[in-house]
Amino acid sequence: MKRKNNMLEGSAVKSIILFALPIMASSLLQYNYSLVDNIIVGRYVSEYALAAVGSVGPINSFIIGAALGLTTGFTIPVSHAYGEGNKEKLSKFAGSSMVLAFLIGTIIMVVAHIVSPILLRLVGTPDEIIDLSASYINILYYGVPIQMLSNNFTAISRSVGESKKPLYFFCVSVVVNFVLDLLFVKTFGWGVEGAAVATLISHLTACTLNGIYVLRFNKQVSIRRKDLRLERKTAFRQIRLGIPVSIQFTVTSIGSMCLQSVVNSFGTNVIAGFTAAGRVEGLTNIPMSGLGVATQTFVGQNYGAKNYERIIKSVKKIFFLDLLVSVAMSITLYLIAEPIVSIFSTDMTPEIMAAAKRYILAIAQCYSLVAILFVMRNTLQGLGFTYANSIAGIGEFFGRLSVAFILTPMLGFDAVCYAGPAAWLLADIPLIIIYLVKHHKFKKLALGQKDNCIINDHRA
Repeated sequence: MKRKNNMLEGSAVKSIILFALPIMASSLLQYNYSLVDNIIVGRYVSEYALAAVGSVGPINSFIIGAALGLTTGFTIPVSHAYGEGNKEKLSKFAGSSMVLAFLIGTIIMVVAHIVSPILLRLVGTPDEIIDLSASYINILYYGVPIQMLSNNFTAISRSVGESKKPLYFFCVSVVVNFVLDLLFVKTFGWGVEGAAVATLISHLTACTLNGIYVLRFNKQVSIRRKDLRLERKTAFRQIRLGIPVSIQFTVTSIGSMCLQSVVNSFGTNVIAGFTAAGRVEGLTNIPMSGLGVATQTFVGQNYGAKNYERIIKSVKKIFFLDLLVSVAMSITLYLIAEPIVSIFSTDMTPEIMAAAKRYILAIAQCYSLVAILFVMRNTLQGLGFTYANSIAGIGEFFGRLSVAFILTPMLGFDAVCYAGPAAWLLADIPLIIIYLVKHHKFKKLALGQKDNCIINDHRA
């Protein structure tokens, strides 16, 4: 099988960086869905609308994160088959992942509509914005099957070494989202519902374009009709890999919802400031996240090809690169936070800005912790050890929970600002331990391969 991306030989760091750049750009464009919604409803509706859209973030992460986490696991065998050079197996796993993504996405959509009113009450959404929050989030949930399928198509493309095409498709969908946001919110006056409908249509656009490319034009993937069915053994393996990643997102989101309930107790102005600052943080997260996703693809392909020594050496280099990037992002976050936060509303009160500044400063001081998280977690995912995601997710959960219910009553909003770093630290510790254990195992396998090569050379 002729491979498109040369991640199996040559400079590993160069391959990962080049592969990561389109992923970073795609993530930036994806992030624009919620960012544009926030800015437009904040400027053209009200600060209550901004708070309403922002307050559903943890709930949305709980539902959507759990759904998209599954697709990450579904497509891990695709990258392994690609590295192995087995096109038959690759197509079988790719087809199965598509069917699973759509079916499970439909089930999650139904459940999400049932539980969202309960979740909004559980996180203590203020009465003045709860109706706006419910209107916004319930429209978004109709897009869960679409998002899962779109994310699955993107993951298939990346598994076989293609990271540029999804970027082009996201460019189109972001333009659609921006134009429709202005049309529905500013021109038609549809409020938060208009922003949600615009996002839904843009997700459908991205899914359609990604699907056409994977099914018709990606020469590395040849999905036939017989591949679009669920075979018990194949589906079970994919679900087994996807569930721990989904659990990680779910548990982390529960911690975020607990934290959001505490933030909500500080009032609408603090919610708005926390929301705006969190959106800026998400922007500076993108380079580290992109390197992590690229590392997962690199590790997955090389694991399939049994290039154990290449994995060991390369992950160490990427680890130090991501730490350097985290320092640069800390500085960037501190410098750009205030001017970007001010974009979110024409009526940015001193209280909103003060809350945003305090949060940004805390995050900027601890960004190296999230860099470690991205590298370790994605490396273990690429190897197929997705159970590590669940363990890390539990660490993040207890980090946020301890801050929300133990430290916040004593320290106030300052404690909330350090909830993220506390969560990252408690996730990093088990991930590092698991990776070191696996590192020792792969080192032995690499040495075994060298010994076999020496023996075969002598025999020859």
